[in-house]
Amino acid sequence: MVDKKKKKKRAQLPVRMNILFFAIFLLFSALILQLGVVQILNGEAYQDEIERTNLDTTSIPVPRGKIYDTNGKLIVDNEAMYSITYTPPKGVQADDRLKVAETLAQYIDMSDDQYIDRITDRDKREYYLLLHQEDIEERLEEIDTEEMDNSEVYNATLDLITDEEIANFSGGELEIIAIKKELDKAYALTPQIVKNEEVSAEEYASVAENLDKLPGINATTDWNRVYPNGDTLTSILGSISSQEQGIPAEDMSAYLTKGYSRNDRVGRSGLEEQYEDFLRGRKEQIQYTTRQNGSIVGSETIVEGERGKDLVLTTDLDFQQEVDEILLDEFQSMKAKSPYENRFATNAYAVVMNPKTGELLAISGLNYDSEKNEYSDAAFMALANAHEPGSSIKGATILTGYDSEVISPGDAFNDAPMKLAGAPVKKSVSAMGTVNDLSALERSSNVYMFYVALRLGGDYRYPMPHNASLSINIGETLQTLQNYFNQFGLGASTGIDYPYESTGVRGEAPDNPGNILDFAIGQYDTYTTLQLAQYVSTIANDGYRVQPHFLKEARDPIASLDELGPLYYSKNTSVMNRIEMTNDQISRVQEGFRLSYQGSQGTGRGFFANKSYNPAGKTGTAQSFQYVDGQEFALNNLTLVGYAPYDDPEVAFAVVVPYVGIGEGDQVNLKIGERILDTYFEIKEEHDEDAEGDSSEDSETENEE
Repeated sequence: MVDKKKKKKRAQLPVRMNILFFAIFLLFSALILQLGVVQILNGEAYQDEIERTNLDTTSIPVPRGKIYDTNGKLIVDNEAMYSITYTPPKGVQADDRLKVAETLAQYIDMSDDQYIDRITDRDKREYYLLLHQEDIEERLEEIDTEEMDNSEVYNATLDLITDEEIANFSGGELEIIAIKKELDKAYALTPQIVKNEEVSAEEYASVAENLDKLPGINATTDWNRVYPNGDTLTSILGSISSQEQGIPAEDMSAYLTKGYSRNDRVGRSGLEEQYEDFLRGRKEQIQYTTRQNGSIVGSETIVEGERGKDLVLTTDLDFQQEVDEILLDEFQSMKAKSPYENRFATNAYAVVMNPKTGELLAISGLNYDSEKNEYSDAAFMALANAHEPGSSIKGATILTGYDSEVISPGDAFNDAPMKLAGAPVKKSVSAMGTVNDLSALERSSNVYMFYVALRLGGDYRYPMPHNASLSINIGETLQTLQNYFNQFGLGASTGIDYPYESTGVRGEAPDNPGNILDFAIGQYDTYTTLQLAQYVSTIANDGYRVQPHFLKEARDPIASLDELGPLYYSKNTSVMNRIEMTNDQISRVQEGFRLSYQGSQGTGRGFFANKSYNPAGKTGTAQSFQYVDGQEFALNNLTLVGYAPYDDPEVAFAVVVPYVGIGEGDQVNLKIGERILDTYFEIKEEHDEDAEGDSSEDSETENEE
């Protein structure tokens, strides 16, 4: 019985095995059938997918546009230089870049301190990790990385490398690290400069001859900004970013939407920033054909690059350099004559413009570093630094009085010291007796302006009683004065085509009513030199305030190095507003300004009375203070505004020299102003003579023909 049961069990085993083998047979049959379908029916389609390529477009930066002065003289140029670049394909890995760096190190030299000093501790660890990947990953097994993301795991991996392991790299290894550091900055299909400073002809040739060993590397040319005229206007021209800086992080999205790459160089300040859209040019666009693995199999230029538009400025380079020299010469002379008294004077500014068109003919500024005893260009500070202007703004005070109907042309007041309750004596430099609106401008009467301010506040008492208390509405009076002054550009934006300008410091309503009187003589709110130039231009231009501007036109670039291309854009005169005063009222102030320069009692007569170009303007002195170690030092801001010719103005200017020692300024503002106008008309005469000479030569040539 037992034997029969054993035989029955033995008989059942082959049946089960047969079923299992049969199931396996069916599975293999299905697999073979599927492979046949893939290879025979869909094989071609899958092979096409493997070999399928993508088209990717990248943009190559081009040189920026050049910048010229109004006469076509070159101010900013581009200097070509050898450059080694890296354009990585898609999907390139860190070990791939390391191999390129190791090979490239055989052909270029990046062992100088300027490259080695940039290497960070992290750069060294990343290099070591690539060389000892398995060893470091074994160390990582001892750390719980389950809850870490990829970046945290990577950082933890780098931390496992000891300081000793990265402490003794050879010079050759450090050079490879420096090269790899530059390669790591590159974005897929976007050129990254590896080296473009002091690339020798030998380096350039070596790389060019071995490009087949250097995937992604190219030997090409780059450019750098150069300034043929030294520091002239450099602070106004501004700067551009390096490729390492690229586009500003705060404006990243805006630049990227305009087609920029992250490492593109862009204008960071000044006119380079203001006219970035003109200067940037049209990038060369290259279409790359890549396989699925990211390797590049071909490329084609689909858009030819074109360097940026050339800018032509309104500035006359010869005149600009003369104004710079005048400013420096007179400032140094003042400092040399009274060095201790003028120790706080470190700046001087001048702005010259065409009052009818707003063209900026010259803008100059200097900064003196007393510790280094060095002078530097600070022209941009004529737009950015604001100071109390003093009497130079009295033309605006008189016109405010006219339009507010608190005075009329010919009205006169007795210029005598005025004592108000709770305030120091308010007076002019000296008692002048009876003065009207014209003589008040000619002789620079403070008291006349005080009465204008008092009447604006509703106080018509005359003469003002001794020790009188004022009951004017300080806030309303100040607001009225400020609103009127804004019409001239004082305390308001000038509209200058520049990324930044100060609108000055607008004072709040003071506790002391006497400060309202100070406002009327330019000793409360502060203004920039450019604002003062726009203000006097508005008076010279019969009340029309025009927008000052640096740009004259933009030109298309051409291959010739010596010629400007076709006109692309022209900047027209823009009238911002006309002041509310009548033509007769404005003419009255113009006459007062003429008397200030040419009248027998004019404050500027010693410098302008006998000039053939018939000038007009207004002098100014404002009290200012410096505080050092708790001690107060009383100083003066010396200012001057003017224009010429009086009857048909073509040039207007403003000069500011702040923090001059009292009585020690040596009339530096007037000396600067006189020399500026003299120089302008001398250069104009030379240009006119040259033009006549050219015209005569053309006529003679035509007659000979």
